[in-house]
Amino acid sequence: MVMFVVLSCVVSYLLGAISFSYIFTKWIKKVDIREHGSGNAGATNTARVLGTGPAIGVLILDVLKGVVAVLISMAFHLPDWGIALSGLCAILGHIWPVYYGFKGGKGVATTIAVFLMLMWLPTLIVAIIAILLIALTRYVSLGSLVFILTPIAGLAIGGYPSSYIIVSAIIALLLLWKHRANIQRLVQGNESKFGSKSK
Repeated sequence: MVMFVVLSCVVSYLLGAISFSYIFTKWIKKVDIREHGSGNAGATNTARVLGTGPAIGVLILDVLKGVVAVLISMAFHLPDWGIALSGLCAILGHIWPVYYGFKGGKGVATTIAVFLMLMWLPTLIVAIIAILLIALTRYVSLGSLVFILTPIAGLAIGGYPSSYIIVSAIIALLLLWKHRANIQRLVQGNESKFGSKSK
């Protein structure tokens, strides 16, 4: 069983490491998205560099990475901890992609997808809060940070395997760490709003 967990984690990492924002930007503009806009290889920066249409495509594909990674682990009939770790590996692949010099995005879309697959109700509740915050403030980073509450919501609702809660907490800490610069800018009041020039 351990061998199948390792295999699932490796496949999930390699899947997560596919950077659609990088691919789209290279294909459409012949540039490296990590050298433009905010420098982040994700959907929000794709919107800045390429526009809304390609950004939606990137968002959907980044979400699918997390969904497919968890589905693969379920197809292997892995235990709960193996499923959760596979989801984590997909996120790690997005953040540190082997194909692109280990310089990727923040993994928000893939993180949300993994959270949804592991704990759909807590994630949905947090997502509603995040959407409202983004709509009110236009701070995408603030909405993204709200998802660190997902494991807490899962624990409060109950009924989820402890492995899901623990791995989700690790993912939440990773999300928090990847947004440390955004947090500093939010505190200072100079964080970029969606639709404005990035900082």
